[in-house]
Amino acid sequence: MADEPDERTVELANQLFDLARDGEADALAAYLDAGVPVDLTNAKGDTLLILAAYHDHPATVRALLERGADTARLNDRGQTALVAAVFKQSAAVDDLLSSGADPGLGSPSARATAQFFDLPEMVAKLDR
Repeated sequence: MADEPDERTVELANQLFDLARDGEADALAAYLDAGVPVDLTNAKGDTLLILAAYHDHPATVRALLERGADTARLNDRGQTALVAAVFKQSAAVDDLLSSGADPGLGSPSARATAQFFDLPEMVAKLDR
């Protein structure tokens, strides 16, 4: 099909998702600055921001936010980067909230996630 990405494009995309998972902020930022879309999404709907937040890489989260990553994007499970960061009790929660991430967005939301998993520190951050 004409709309299918070629093998090299898929390989590069997979490398970019790995950079987000591994917290390679500088390398990922270089690709973004060269034109890679900041809200690149994998087959599960996970954005680079969601992956960086889930894997607890605050510096990578900051690099993505500085380049305009959308905090309101939902993956295929209805989760946001803030939900992922709350679940992992990541320091990235502060940066996401400062960038306008909505604690009530998602299913479950970040707030519901913090309450369900009895994470009082996260609840307090979300309620500020």
